[in-house]
Amino acid sequence: MALTLRVVNVNSIGFESCSRCSTFISPNPSNSRFVSAGCSKVEQISIVTEESENSLIQALVGIQGRGRSSSPQQLNAIERAIQVLEHIGGVSDPTNSSLIEGRWQLIFTTRPGTASPIQRTFVGVDFFSVFQEVYLQTNDPRVTNIVSFSDAIGELKVEAAASIGDGKRILFRFDRAAFSFKFLPFKVPYPVPFKLLGDEAKGWLDTTYLSHSGNLRISRGNKGTTFVLQKQTEPRQKLLTAISSGVGVREAIDKLISLNKNSGEEDPELEEGEWQMIWNSQTVTDSWLENAANGLMGKQIVEKNGRIKYVVNILLGLKFSMSGIFVKSSPKVYEVTMDDAAIIGGPFGYPLEFGKKFILEILFNDGKVRISRGDNEIIFVHARTNAQ
Repeated sequence: MALTLRVVNVNSIGFESCSRCSTFISPNPSNSRFVSAGCSKVEQISIVTEESENSLIQALVGIQGRGRSSSPQQLNAIERAIQVLEHIGGVSDPTNSSLIEGRWQLIFTTRPGTASPIQRTFVGVDFFSVFQEVYLQTNDPRVTNIVSFSDAIGELKVEAAASIGDGKRILFRFDRAAFSFKFLPFKVPYPVPFKLLGDEAKGWLDTTYLSHSGNLRISRGNKGTTFVLQKQTEPRQKLLTAISSGVGVREAIDKLISLNKNSGEEDPELEEGEWQMIWNSQTVTDSWLENAANGLMGKQIVEKNGRIKYVVNILLGLKFSMSGIFVKSSPKVYEVTMDDAAIIGGPFGYPLEFGKKFILEILFNDGKVRISRGDNEIIFVHARTNAQ
């Protein structure tokens, strides 16, 4: 039997009528997918769900403070991806599903002015990890919010007695909380008198999307907050979190590179685009000019024609710019020559006698995050800032 293939590339999500079956429409306008017009509707829903989940994870790349420092553009992209998944629908009865049980890591949240004190104090700090444990299929159903300060320091647990309101809603009442410090043999009570708070200690949490894999959850709370949680944080997201907190960066880099090698994918390339330097292994010097010229700060612009440029915003509209060329010398390895440097202010430029040659090896690149190694074994991590 011959199969008919179509390319679909539109701006919305849905299904197109067909004499055989529905045709998949990607939720990401930049993606075109070949999908058999003879495949089943179940298969198409599975594909569109996977695409939509990936779109949300992609939108979260580079977000710091679990949403604290998001730009309006980033927030719009995240909200669109969330709405698409909520429209598709995941597990139909999430609160009665075993998939909701367990420990979830918070990776994004909106933070309105009505957010709880624990949210305002801890959630936006990348140095802390924030988890939520959900156990409803027990004799003592509970939802527990956990802030882990570090393995060496300890954690804060805020617990709530829970019940199922309907297929999506969890009703809860906070009833106890305490700090557990590694250096103390006892718990320190969290100074909130839950019994005296009355209805203020109550709340609800709607699970608006639970993936069939049981790894991604979207919830909306009674105070208007939206939460995105994962049971298993993606290695790339772990790296970005480690960079934000300054803890475990090397380990996260090694893990990501190792996974990429084991995947059997093609060698990473020096891909065109605008790339913001977000971390490097070299200690910066007192000279911003030297730091900028060495690529230790600012943005890197890679062009199709083998041109490359460093751009660093200085102050009062002034920029440092240094451009050059790159040539691929072997798989993953590029020879870079930078020989045109200047201080730019509006339409004017002041040339600088500055140049350098170096070897750049691309260790990892997924189109969103790039890890490379330069001279003196310096490791760089760049995040893409322009759309693919």
